[in-house]
Amino acid sequence: MKTITVLGNNSGRNVGDNAILGNLLNDFTQEQSDLIFQIPTLNTRFIRSNFGNYPIHAMGLMPWNFAIKNFGWPLFRAMTKTDVVLITDNILFDRKFNNPLVNNLKSIAFFSSFCKKKGIPIVLYNASVGPIDHPEGVKAFQKVLDACRLIITRDIQTKKLIEDLQLRHTEIIVNADCALNTKPPSESHIQQIIEKEDLFKNPNGTIGLNVNAYIDTWSKKGKLKREDFCKIIAGTADCLIEQLDVDILFTITQIMDYQITEECVKHIRQKSRIRVVGNKNLTYQELAALLGKVEVHAGLRTHTLIFCAAMGTPMISINAYQKSLAFMETIGMREWNIGFDDISVEKLSGIILRCWENREQLRAKMNPIVDLEKKKARSSARLVLDVLNSIGENSEK
Repeated sequence: MKTITVLGNNSGRNVGDNAILGNLLNDFTQEQSDLIFQIPTLNTRFIRSNFGNYPIHAMGLMPWNFAIKNFGWPLFRAMTKTDVVLITDNILFDRKFNNPLVNNLKSIAFFSSFCKKKGIPIVLYNASVGPIDHPEGVKAFQKVLDACRLIITRDIQTKKLIEDLQLRHTEIIVNADCALNTKPPSESHIQQIIEKEDLFKNPNGTIGLNVNAYIDTWSKKGKLKREDFCKIIAGTADCLIEQLDVDILFTITQIMDYQITEECVKHIRQKSRIRVVGNKNLTYQELAALLGKVEVHAGLRTHTLIFCAAMGTPMISINAYQKSLAFMETIGMREWNIGFDDISVEKLSGIILRCWENREQLRAKMNPIVDLEKKKARSSARLVLDVLNSIGENSEK
């Protein structure tokens, strides 16, 4: 058996992270059977209950496991008792660099030196990187890159960041987010959820919205307050209901976003036209399938956009993350975004209405591009396995 360590935000709180892990496990096990996956996590129960059909070993990151989240014995063991280390998602950045409760880069960089000495390859897999804005962050990231055998990023911006920082690096391959290959449950299963949640009863259709809790982080300080943002989202929902006679579906993909979603709904006048679904009780596959049934969607969380693309739903990015803009560029939807500097009821409802009017053309343009991105994402596992198996062949020689 060969061991693959998967590093990411695998606590179960974020649907996007769950989708990355689930599709990663599926892609690898479809290619090769003699694999076991070590998954450091704050929630071993979640990992076992949701991914136990794969050959996994969930490794606790709690204090009683001799860890302060990502710093401690479990991460050291996961990175040094393995055949390859995969660093997934957007966990390498230098914000709050010295706080192991927030920052992964410092800990991973420290243990990367041991990987390099032991000849254990690190692969950036399905990864985005950044921001890297400080000298200590640049130095730490270089340590990680020095131990990397391969870099598979999901956006061109990560490649550009590495090159702009003039860092030493191995081969960089720009592929796509493996969450694009999320497969929805059966139609009968989804219909049960639709009936239970009282969804999609309006013959005029449903428009999707998604918000997240980081408004103070993503907007310029003092420019857009949380309550103002909630009122803009609420006003947009009311505007769309009035002009199109549609319903609105808020999709929550991160546990921390329930509160701000409730605050938005509180300001909406026509509450009877609002429905809310989220990951407290639905899986990433179920939420993706529901996003496939809205006419258009506007969201902050990147993986709501990715799920829409996977299911063929035209979308608008409310730009909270650079990775969201990068994804929209990748699938030919660069113009369908709005930044916090521009956001207002008029501008947000305006771009959603334009997307609504052009939804069939946008879908027809987007789907062939997304199909190619899905193939690229699926190919990433084979690239890693080629590295992994070459290690075994070389050691036998």
